[in-house]
Amino acid sequence: MADDLQPSTARPATRRGYALAVVVAGALLVFCAVLPWAGLEVKSDLIGGGLANDVRGIDDRFGVYTLVAGLVALGCGIAGLLTRPRVAALAALPGAAAVAVLVLFMTDGSGLRDRISVDLGDVLSIGPVVKFGWFAALGCSVAVVVLSVLALVRRA
Repeated sequence: MADDLQPSTARPATRRGYALAVVVAGALLVFCAVLPWAGLEVKSDLIGGGLANDVRGIDDRFGVYTLVAGLVALGCGIAGLLTRPRVAALAALPGAAAVAVLVLFMTDGSGLRDRISVDLGDVLSIGPVVKFGWFAALGCSVAVVVLSVLALVRRA
């Protein structure tokens, strides 16, 4: 009778931690797809100001692919939470695809505004810029890959 009163270990709850982390990283990747990724910036020290034109992730086809990859990673993480935590390891595939798509977004020149770069000193400076949303999406997609691999190989 004393054996029935022994406390059970918290193993199942800790095993689902990586699946939960994959869910969070996938949700953040979906959110990062709507943030500004790039833009064209015009600065002039002569008038003391500038203009900027931002491109959000979902404004480009690569951003839509990243959004879909984030949704698939989110679904894999939720499936890992509801069934076996190792199912969350399937999120490594859309996470790696998102990394590839984000690299393609930067390397594939999609128009004339990506190639414009004018620098006339203090008078006028025009150039493309990378915004914080692209870096956040890259970090989230790498986190999805790492956490999903950890869900596969780590044992709690």
